[in-house]
Formats: sequence, C-alpha cells, structure tokens
Amino acid sequence: MASESQPASRRQTRILGIDFFHGSAEEAVELMKHGGLLVVPAAPALKDLPTNSAYREALVNADVAITDSSFMVLIWNCLSFHWITRLSGLEYLRCLLRQPDLREPGNTLWIMASPVSAKCNRDWLVEQGIEIPADNVYMAPMYGKEIQDDALIELVERTRPVHVVVTIGGGTQERLGLFLKRNASYLPAIHCIGAAIAFLSGDQVHIPVWADTFYLGWLFRSISEPSRYLPRYWGARKLFGLMARYRDRLPAPEPNSAV
Repeated sequence: MASESQPASRRQTRILGIDFFHGSAEEAVELMKHGGLLVVPAAPALKDLPTNSAYREALVNADVAITDSSFMVLIWNCLSFHWITRLSGLEYLRCLLRQPDLREPGNTLWIMASPVSAKCNRDWLVEQGIEIPADNVYMAPMYGKEIQDDALIELVERTRPVHVVVTIGGGTQERLGLFLKRNASYLPAIHCIGAAIAFLSGDQVHIPVWADTFYLGWLFRSISEPSRYLPRYWGARKLFGLMARYRDRLPAPEPNSAV
C-alpha cells in the first residue's frame, strides 16, 4: 500500500492495460487541475473490454482512471501481492464539489442524462450553494455506437467551462469524454462520474458514506431496483476470469467486437 508521502505516480497500478489511480480523492482532484479526462470504470462495463472497442479506446486514452469498482479491487488484491485501495466515484465527487473554481457560476458544464435527472441534480446542487446557469446544463441525446455531438462542442466552445461533469451511464460517458477531449479546441477537466451525483441528489437510491466505504453501494442499488441491477452485477462475474487471465495486460480484442 502506498504511503501518503509517495508521488501520485506511485499510486498507479496497471490492471487490464489501464493505469488505475488509487490514491486519495484530493490527489485525484489535483491531478485534474490542468484538464484531462477522468473515468470511473465499473465492473459490469470492464468485463466488456475484449468486445467493446470504443469503450476500450476511451479507457486507454483517459488521463486518470480511479479504482471505483469494489469487485475489481477485491479480485486484484486476491491475485496480486501489490495491494491497492478503492477510490470511489462518490468519494471523488464529494471532494470535487468542494473545489472553489467548480462552485463559481459558469465555470462548470453539467451533462445530464434526462430532464428528470437534470432537475433533481440541479435542485440539489443549488441547495449545496452551487448555482448553475441555464447555459451550463446540457441534456445528452441517446448516443449510438459512434458519438458525434456538434451541438455539445459548440456549447463548450461558446461557454468555455473549466470543468465538464458527465453524469450519464457507464460505457457511454467514457466515449463521450474522449470525444470531447479530441474535438474541443482546449482541454477542460472532464469528469465522467456517472451516477455518483444521483446517490446524493435523490435521483437514485441514497448511498450512505459508510456503505460506500464498505463496498456496499451495489447492494443498495440492487435492493432499490432488483430487476435492473441484479442481472447487471451478476454479469460482472465475468471480470474475474478476465483479470485472472490478463492481470496487468490489455485483453486481446475478440473477433467482431463492437465499435
């Protein structure tokens, strides 16, 4: 386990070809001070690395990937002598929301999944003292296999946010983040935090700090919507075989993998 005195680079471990950061939330936020793409890969999506080439490309080209997946952390610590700690997306978001520059009106563009989510999340942010101008909320359309969103690029160029916070589903948000990174004329800090804000705002089931600390967020979600989340987490079991086979190596793409 890395000590607090070690540089951030020492708190990175390569798992499945991706350099995962497992330091503190404060250190991860600091790494994003000058822009870049941060991703929070979850086990149900990580298992698709061999079959989803677009998702795979997004993770490989991210600047920071944090160890949000408790299942991945547990598997790695069983397979390796080099133990890592978990840094959850929820913990990262809590720290990010305390940053003065993010709280300044107009400094952050929020990409929301739906009008209902946008209202719930925005109302909660206002309660936390974070005012969001109308121009700084973008409703994500339904993206297909290839992401091309000229309207989003136009909005980013016009408003020039320091931060872009992406709150849409895993597997898609990472691809959108890479699209932004490659197509904007400058590099904002792109935080792909997915459902983390929904756990705070009430848009999804509330996950207490203690439950997040003890790797129980998946259980709260499963209890709240079993038909939606139980099949998803059951499918994530395939990640064990993938990690046992490849360890630190990027999995070989399977024939006819999705674009």
